[in-house]
Amino acid sequence: MSTVLLTGGSGFLGLHTIIALLAQGHVVRTTVRSLDREPQVRAALAGAGVDPGDRLAFIAADLLADDGWAEAAAGADYVLHVASPFPGGAPDHEDDLIVPARDGTLRVLRAAKDAGVRRVVVTSSFAAVGYGREPGDHVFTEADWTDPEADIGAYIRSKAIAERAAWTFAQDEGLELAVVNPTAIFGPVLNGDHSASIGMISGLLDGSMAGGMPRLAFAVVDVRDAADLHVRAMTDPAAAGERFIAAGGDGVWLADIARILRERLGDAAANVPTAEIPVDVLREAAKTNPALDSIAREAGNFRHLSADKARRVLGWRPRSLEETVLATAESLRA
Repeated sequence: MSTVLLTGGSGFLGLHTIIALLAQGHVVRTTVRSLDREPQVRAALAGAGVDPGDRLAFIAADLLADDGWAEAAAGADYVLHVASPFPGGAPDHEDDLIVPARDGTLRVLRAAKDAGVRRVVVTSSFAAVGYGREPGDHVFTEADWTDPEADIGAYIRSKAIAERAAWTFAQDEGLELAVVNPTAIFGPVLNGDHSASIGMISGLLDGSMAGGMPRLAFAVVDVRDAADLHVRAMTDPAAAGERFIAAGGDGVWLADIARILRERLGDAAANVPTAEIPVDVLREAAKTNPALDSIAREAGNFRHLSADKARRVLGWRPRSLEETVLATAESLRA
């Protein structure tokens, strides 16, 4: 039974990772920006049928400030740095995303190093793997890196820069590090704090895409499987110094997800669109609506990828796309 510091326990992935850690007998200490979040986290866990007893504690710490991090890491065997804010819209300046992502990660790593933890697992993103080049027929793996100097959005650039900084720090300071690079995270919603990716499922279901869905492609991972991969990367000796793409399979079009919803949910999928917005129409609209820029930038692109490394090295077995999509939709409806 180990003591694990988990950053961002109130978030979508954070909650499910707490559940995975508790199920394996670990003691969990999680950071939240404000202790006002503790009752919400405990309520979400209770709703999922999880009673942590005295094996869950909360510490207030913000990635943008030093206060609280030494206390949070003291006595921890492992650190899972899961906290990863996703922007609600385009930032005024890209440094508004890049600086917090990089400096927040380094703040956690310094605290972990000073506390003498065994290993840190950092949640990065496929955004740090597969961008900055024409996708073509290339199959992206952990050997690939996003080029932060390429014409990519601020969020993607921030993930690439933050992960690079984490590996540099680990090498320079002798810190044992593993990294998980999730694709779009779907799965059962436990409260109102869930991944931005899930907004695509809710948008399909609630009619807000009635005029047509963008022609987007991405790979999907179930949040429960992403949490499981973090725990495996934390404890398996083979994970030290490695990064792992978290994806249930290859990329899929958003239209494929819409089809699953229509075929499996019946009347509950009455609002799910069948039409796609043409790529050129979306890109033209983005010229006068900056909120559409990131979507238009990716419209029509399809990236092939492989998560075989996590399966081969760590014995990871993710759920199918259909199971994940349906679990997401059912939890949103509930």
